[in-house]
Amino acid sequence: MEKEVEILYKIYKKYNQEHIWEFYETLCHEERQEFLGQIKTICPDTFNKILFKTIQEKDQKVNAEIKPISLNMLGSTIDASQDELSRWMSIGLENIFHNRVAVVLLAGGQATRLGTNQPKGCFDIGLPSHKSLFQLQAERIRRLVILAQTKYNSSMPVSIPWYIMTSNSNRSATEEFFSKHNFFGLEKNIIFFNQEDIPCFSYTGKFLLETKSRIAVSPNGNGGIYKALLDSNILDDLMARKIQHIHCFCVDNCLVRVADPIFIGFSIERDLDVCTKVVRKHKASEKVGLVVLKNEKPSIIEYNEIDTKIAEALDESSNLLKFRLANIANHYFNIRFLLKISAYESKLPYHISEKKVPFYDIQSKKTIVPETPNAIKLEKFIFDIFSEVSLNKFGCLEVARFDEFSPLKNSLEVEEDNANTSRKHILSQGRRWVEQAHGILIGNSSYGIEISPLVSYAGENLEFIQGKHYQVLSIIENES
Repeated sequence: MEKEVEILYKIYKKYNQEHIWEFYETLCHEERQEFLGQIKTICPDTFNKILFKTIQEKDQKVNAEIKPISLNMLGSTIDASQDELSRWMSIGLENIFHNRVAVVLLAGGQATRLGTNQPKGCFDIGLPSHKSLFQLQAERIRRLVILAQTKYNSSMPVSIPWYIMTSNSNRSATEEFFSKHNFFGLEKNIIFFNQEDIPCFSYTGKFLLETKSRIAVSPNGNGGIYKALLDSNILDDLMARKIQHIHCFCVDNCLVRVADPIFIGFSIERDLDVCTKVVRKHKASEKVGLVVLKNEKPSIIEYNEIDTKIAEALDESSNLLKFRLANIANHYFNIRFLLKISAYESKLPYHISEKKVPFYDIQSKKTIVPETPNAIKLEKFIFDIFSEVSLNKFGCLEVARFDEFSPLKNSLEVEEDNANTSRKHILSQGRRWVEQAHGILIGNSSYGIEISPLVSYAGENLEFIQGKHYQVLSIIENES
């Protein structure tokens, strides 16, 4: 054991990370076991090189030809005819009915901006029902099963496997939450798996300590999904279940249409490997990632990668912004593409994210909770793999923002993308559905109403509402 400790110390010293051993001699047996168990899984040379390479690439200015996505790659639920929407819906439900569709949820992130210690999916956004984000998504899956069975007038079991990617920091709390709520009726079809954690760095390139016996780590970004699919044998499970189509999205969108049959159907009809949902930019200056062609390859760029003149340019035929397709982290993958990711995953670049990370300070021997960013987190992005997709196998589906996108990112101290905006958008959607079904709201209709996903997935099945009165801020949970 002493020999192993000596070897490990020399490795960390060789790569200028020996400071993490500062308190080793003062640790009790259990703390030493924790410390050694973690550092054996971390290669300081590898992560030093990754940090150096990522900083170099960040500082390099790369000239790239950036063009809007070609119209032949773009579909739109906003402009589509009713026949097109019905056709896509039918194709999607057919594949759901035949158990060919799965959901992959990106839920491994740390909800630091939200100001909560619980996993983001457990969050109560203040709906009248107090349903969490996880419950809303689970109930949409259950409703989809009924829609698929109804389409085929069948009671045959329909399975939509739900793969939930967590991280070491939130796996236990996530599983406990699901267990406490009886897995929302989906226990047999929920599979948890972890993404990789990687060390957090100080601005001087040193590993941060979380405690005297532990290096501070964080999940490796939503692009960590690909390595996690490989490492956790999820691809093998998908194949064993004969899954062909995968819907993948982030946990924080309260309006997400889980396993959206229209999205699935659109992607299948076009025989795509990868498709991504987009919404229109509010305005040219909106700070959102954009789906574009970069050097003739599908890509997502940051808003500041194009200058103001280009950002404000209008498309002559539609009078809309040329660069208007905003990324909402909502993607379709064909299984044939995911089966090739082992060839692509290692090529994906890391990106630098500057964050506030609590750390154990060696000098003061205290835990410091910083008020400003103090650390570098290295993350991969899920969309960086898009450049590996052939142009004829990549597509975008434009959807209405007010119906499908409301991210929960921030605490109430920030005006946008918080629990209040999430709640407002769900209640406003409920109001629109009631009005479309010719129901009547009692009270200030701007407050809206909650409609359970078990009653309606996307505004369907609401004929019973016609002529009925409903109090604002109430819940429609059944047809009675």
